[in-house]
Amino acid sequence: MGKTIKFDLHTHNELCGHATGTIEDYVLQAIEYGLDYIGISDHSPYFFSEEDQPYPGITMAKSEFVPYINEVLRLKNKYKDKIHVLLGIESDFYPHYIDIYREQLIRYPFDYIIGSVHYVMEVSIFKKGRWEGLSSSEQVQVKETYYDLIQQSAQSGVFQILGHIDAMKGFYPEFSQIQTDVVDKTLKIIADADIAIEINTSGKTKDCGGWYPSDDILERALFHDVKVTFGSDAHTTERIADEFDLVKKRLKEIGFREWAYFVEKKRKMTAL
Repeated sequence: MGKTIKFDLHTHNELCGHATGTIEDYVLQAIEYGLDYIGISDHSPYFFSEEDQPYPGITMAKSEFVPYINEVLRLKNKYKDKIHVLLGIESDFYPHYIDIYREQLIRYPFDYIIGSVHYVMEVSIFKKGRWEGLSSSEQVQVKETYYDLIQQSAQSGVFQILGHIDAMKGFYPEFSQIQTDVVDKTLKIIADADIAIEINTSGKTKDCGGWYPSDDILERALFHDVKVTFGSDAHTTERIADEFDLVKKRLKEIGFREWAYFVEKKRKMTAL
């Protein structure tokens, strides 16, 4: 089967305002860690806003978008003999603005685009108090609304990868126990759309511990033939490829035989 390809498709950097290190710092650390591919995928600007950077500390400014792309392409060339640098981005998914995002993202030579739902009912999925006082039926409604957005993101045709598909459990571990069949329905839609989900190891930095998504979701993903990929969601250079080997081992135990990375938006499958 040849050598195992080591990659990390989900990394951030100082441009978003809540990560540390330059883009080049991440590339150099990835080389030191022996990766074959390092994906740079910082948070996309709020393309729909008239302001350049309406929320500093959450995403890069619109004026930083093209310089970001140019810098990744420069590093791709500079380090081409040492590592494959991939141009990615983590894009928010807002159904009302998807055409604006599509129009911006299609102009540039991205290797892949990660689509992530960060807001449900206009509230951050990571807002700690959002679950307080909700009845069980209201909790189901929030969960189903979250997964409905993920379904729409899968069907939008903009993304190659869906980011952290159960991240709403980040600061509310009980999220996983809210009973609804919406997750299974969502996985079928993702499979039909033929896009990948990431195993994102940043869940360990939140209250829920563990990864996104949980093992039981990964078991259902395998059942539905959903492709998987790996992303650390590193916001510091030392977290690049964090728990890569552990994830690989777990996926094999669940029954996966291969996983994906992306070059020029083409999915490449490699053995676990």
